[in-house]
Amino acid sequence: MLRLGSIQRTVGGMNEEPGPRRPTLLDVARRAGVSRATASLVVRKSPLVGAATRAGVERAMAELGYVYHQGAARMRAARSRTVGVVVPDLANPFFAVLLAGIESVLEAEGLAVLFANSNEGAAKQDGFVGRMREHGVDGLIVCPAEGTGIGLVDGAGTWRTPLVQVLRLVPDTAGDYAGIDYRAGMADATQRLIALGHRRIAFASGDRRHSAQADRLEGYAAAMRANGLDPRRVVDLPLTHAAGRAAAAGMIAPPDRPTAILCFNDVIALGLHRGLSDLGVVLGRDLSLVGFDNVAEADLVRPGLASVATEPFKVGASAARLLLRRIMAPDAPVQRAVEPTRFVARESCGRAP
Repeated sequence: MLRLGSIQRTVGGMNEEPGPRRPTLLDVARRAGVSRATASLVVRKSPLVGAATRAGVERAMAELGYVYHQGAARMRAARSRTVGVVVPDLANPFFAVLLAGIESVLEAEGLAVLFANSNEGAAKQDGFVGRMREHGVDGLIVCPAEGTGIGLVDGAGTWRTPLVQVLRLVPDTAGDYAGIDYRAGMADATQRLIALGHRRIAFASGDRRHSAQADRLEGYAAAMRANGLDPRRVVDLPLTHAAGRAAAAGMIAPPDRPTAILCFNDVIALGLHRGLSDLGVVLGRDLSLVGFDNVAEADLVRPGLASVATEPFKVGASAARLLLRRIMAPDAPVQRAVEPTRFVARESCGRAP
């Protein structure tokens, strides 16, 4: 009877001990002083590994005589080469740019994207996620809809489906995330208006409750409080051009007319831009208006709409890279990529009247 660990080979009638053990990926990782997950990324030619680390792993492979078995790797992977992406509002041009950033990375790796619009419905979002799982997607990138519970993130862990949250974070969850420093961006825009002499600064907020809305509101409020100003001039509006336009007269009604209005995003800001212009308000002189996201249309209207640039293409690309990393190395530490913002000054923003 043969037992594992004591097998011998017979050559020419003579017993011969087994030859040297074939080097494994773990051997390579130990020689290079990296984790097995990092070594795996290198042999799969992932762009997520730095040049110096890659060179060290390749040197260890050469020293040990390690050969990557492509056929066995394909059998282990059994991947569909597809990724599911769910966003809450495809009507907003911001999300189109985000999707372009995601696709730019995934297509380069030979992965196709299946995308869906939840229209801010958590139940609808869950349905899309379920159908994407039925199609065997290799991973998911989700911008959580309003009301998304922790079950989305916890469920992905149970399903062993890599998931990256983008732009918004479900409260009390841990996981890979790609987003924007909303608080710093909104605080900076508020501080710039204060420096221009504005004291009555209103905030045209979205009417959806999620982490991105909370962070924007907190950035505005923190800057106002830090300067001894009232942060309670907040108006909740639906995130549409029509709602912004319709709200213009109410936003500037006396007796407490603001001298500046900060907006949750450029969709509301562009609607207000048109509505205020219809009322004869000269933006940048009579009242300052600032948007958030810096979509292309902000530079097409006149006067140009000042806005906070958030780089959705870069955020999308970061989300895709985080997902690729998680697919290739399921046990890698959680990572978060937060993109800084920058203020884009245009004619709609000027000194307080």
